[in-house]
Amino acid sequence: MAGWKDKRKVMQRYDLTAQMYDERYTEEQNRKYMASLESLNVLGFAVLDVGCGSGLFFGQVAAKASLVVGVDISRKLLLKAKDRARVFGNVLVLQADADHLPFKESAFDMVFAFTVLQNMPKPTETLSQLKGVAKVGGKIVVTGLKKAFPLPAFMDVLEGAGLAVVSFVDREDLKCYVAVLAT
Repeated sequence: MAGWKDKRKVMQRYDLTAQMYDERYTEEQNRKYMASLESLNVLGFAVLDVGCGSGLFFGQVAAKASLVVGVDISRKLLLKAKDRARVFGNVLVLQADADHLPFKESAFDMVFAFTVLQNMPKPTETLSQLKGVAKVGGKIVVTGLKKAFPLPAFMDVLEGAGLAVVSFVDREDLKCYVAVLAT
């Protein structure tokens, strides 16, 4: 049960900081989004945003994707995401645990998980869950916070999930690595 206790702490931390989330993280998150989308085209695709937070990523993909689904464990962040999603006709949000996603296998063309893996008790298992909901031939984009994952440890997590790295970004202006993976 240590995993659930850890997740509860994460949920509580994000619930407590939900009001200031956008002010605190928008600039950094936007840099991650831009780095991840440099080599991807979401046009017409079903997109899953795991750990969607307040829904900042919706504005980057909703106009092009056929469907965007945002999930997060924090109820208070999801309330903000729901408000943000109202301007789009193709964005849905729901509360879910990244390790127990409520979707059928191969439901999404692209799965994004920004700022998620460092919050998970077993990141390789989380990646396996993401892989399960991604279509064969789809893409999974994950970030790894540099202070939580030395580069070799992050690469071990990616390799342990059996995913091929398509592109990898490690820039000084980012506090994380950005990996685009093929299923």
